[in-house]
Amino acid sequence: MTSTVDATLVQSPFAGSPARALVCRGCGARSPLAAQHACFECFGPLEVAYDLDAFRQVTREQIAAGPDNIWRYAPLLPVGQDPAARVTLNPGRTPLVRADALAREIGLRAPLWVKDDSANPTHSFKDRVVSVALTAARALGFTRYACASTGNLANSVAAHAARDGVPSIVFIPADLEPGKIVTTAVYGGDVVAVDGSYDDVNRLCSELTETDEFESTAFVNVNVRPFYAEGSRTLGFEVAEQLGWRLPGQVVIPMASGELLTKVDKAFGELVEIGLVPEAPWRVFGAQSAGCNPIATALHAGRDDITPVKPTGIAKSLNIGDPAAGLYALETVRRTGGWMDYAADDEIRDAIQLLARTTGVFAETAGGVTVAVLRKLVASGKLDPDTETVVFNTGEGLKTLDAVADRAVPTHRVKPSLRGAREAGLVE
Repeated sequence: MTSTVDATLVQSPFAGSPARALVCRGCGARSPLAAQHACFECFGPLEVAYDLDAFRQVTREQIAAGPDNIWRYAPLLPVGQDPAARVTLNPGRTPLVRADALAREIGLRAPLWVKDDSANPTHSFKDRVVSVALTAARALGFTRYACASTGNLANSVAAHAARDGVPSIVFIPADLEPGKIVTTAVYGGDVVAVDGSYDDVNRLCSELTETDEFESTAFVNVNVRPFYAEGSRTLGFEVAEQLGWRLPGQVVIPMASGELLTKVDKAFGELVEIGLVPEAPWRVFGAQSAGCNPIATALHAGRDDITPVKPTGIAKSLNIGDPAAGLYALETVRRTGGWMDYAADDEIRDAIQLLARTTGVFAETAGGVTVAVLRKLVASGKLDPDTETVVFNTGEGLKTLDAVADRAVPTHRVKPSLRGAREAGLVE
């Protein structure tokens, strides 16, 4: 279901925006375009609703004439229509890698593609959502940028704030991978390590937004979350454009909160609805780690509720035990006829190496989760081997080196001489 609306125009803080309101995903109540993430009527989550007529004016040619980044889709986004108003590292237009060798190895006969978002400026898909969220935050008058993060989001917020010359403060679990701490702290903002899980960090940030000290602070995934979430739609737009303005029959997407999965599906639906791609069915599949799989567990049990879990395991970027969009991810997968599965730590490690060996793409642990689940879906018959498939790698393997450090080692050690090479069997 898309969130486009035929609506009377409302006054917007974003010049030229097709966005018209925030709409509750639960009860449908409408709110103004503002820094608000929960419905005042039922406390359900809010998302951006658009003017369908404005969307229908957008053409493929208009998009192709745009910049070589996410802002080519500005006519379909809630903010950023004025280039001077953007807070951005100009992410997007990342490679769509044909993965024939991987397809053969796991038993797929139709084309398989890897959407490799590790090529973004801070090496994860979070640059997309942060660019949109902070562009909204600037327009709404915020003077400091913040987030609760499992790592990649902290990297991106700190980098965007540095580029924009605005202070930042990011909150992370204290046991985060060292590489992700370094690649956040290097930008010079405040980094607050919290003794607790991501869910504890997120809860703290929600409480801080209600204090006077944080009144002028935009938490990208709390008080400006509706705008943040919309940035994920650009992944769906890009895949369709890179495939020649058509939709893949199947997508496999990693899940933490579940929001990325729902927004890619939303983007596909909008493209069909406004006529930019031909109408065609697609199925959505979700991937979680065995250490944090509350959404997949609910699906397997046939439940409509999600029981929060305490996350464990190496895929820390997916470790959200109480996923905010979990119910909507369930709805999306069921509606499209897809499925969800999960992978254990050793399966994740194997999949990281498999992807690297067959495609040259080095994924972080979340990408390992996705490829491991792809392999399971094919083996179980849940995913059609004769239907074109896109899998999403959302981050760079250099951020989670510890996951495969004891496996990715030199294959030979030789003395610096021809004799040494011969003794090692490298030459006859």
